[in-house]
Amino acid sequence: MKKLILISLSILFSLLILNPISSLTYNVSAYQAQVKSQVPTVLFMTDFGENDDSVAICKGVMLQIEPRLRIIDISHQVTPYSILDGARFLAGASRYYPSGTVFVTVIDPGVGSTRKAIVAKSKRGQYFVLPNNGLITLVEAQDGLEEIREITNTKLMIGQTLSSTFHGRDIFAPIAAHLAHGTNWTRVGARIALSELVKLNINIVKIDEKGLTAEVIALDGQYGNLITNIDEQDFAKLGYKLGDKVTIKIADHEISMPFVKTFSDVAINTPLLYVDSRGHLAMAINQNNFAQNYKIQIPSRISIEYKTK
Repeated sequence: MKKLILISLSILFSLLILNPISSLTYNVSAYQAQVKSQVPTVLFMTDFGENDDSVAICKGVMLQIEPRLRIIDISHQVTPYSILDGARFLAGASRYYPSGTVFVTVIDPGVGSTRKAIVAKSKRGQYFVLPNNGLITLVEAQDGLEEIREITNTKLMIGQTLSSTFHGRDIFAPIAAHLAHGTNWTRVGARIALSELVKLNINIVKIDEKGLTAEVIALDGQYGNLITNIDEQDFAKLGYKLGDKVTIKIADHEISMPFVKTFSDVAINTPLLYVDSRGHLAMAINQNNFAQNYKIQIPSRISIEYKTK
């Protein structure tokens, strides 16, 4: 019996050595089958709200094209018409998803106008289906863009006549579903130059001999916390450490506040400076509304000087 087992193992070993290609082919085929079996995913964001059937209609369009589709909502409560908020959420969410993920975003105050519908492919290999109105600005800054194509292929859209007010249903949703299904993305339309990309006019962070200037770009929902475009690394260049007092000039105010880890590190109704969960410098009042208290409008310019020795 032992002799028989040894002979069998010897034959198996010889087959693998003499014919490694067949073994490799099997492994590749198994991998391809596994990839094919994975559930296609689209991340979906709009400013439609949830008071009517608009979101459900777009999802229905996508599911008719790819019934296996998993649709993950980023948000449908984006501030109406706020391209900046949409750009911020898109960049924030996309960093947590792998290459090949499809994102469809419909915040489109220019719907029906001459603005172009596009698909942008990032250098991370993700696809963004959206209007060319600035929504891709922060994704480009974060990951870079490899290529952009204008959506013109009507065969990938739905309906004989496109609505002038519901491109989410007629253009963006079906294109996203086709991409998730595996359709070659170059079929959406011709390549356009990166210079045609519409970008938001966001003041970049500047550091000079006086200190740092930047911008408050958003509010943290209903809490009224101020979110800036200053990342933790840039703020660190000013020399501040946790526990330090920091004086910030914002709008018509000059406000001194402690730099701390979290809200409860200061007393209730006390302003504070902290790094938020996305790695950006932010301002808040513990259990109160910073924006309302100081009447801050978005966007607002801010400046911070170097820490004095």
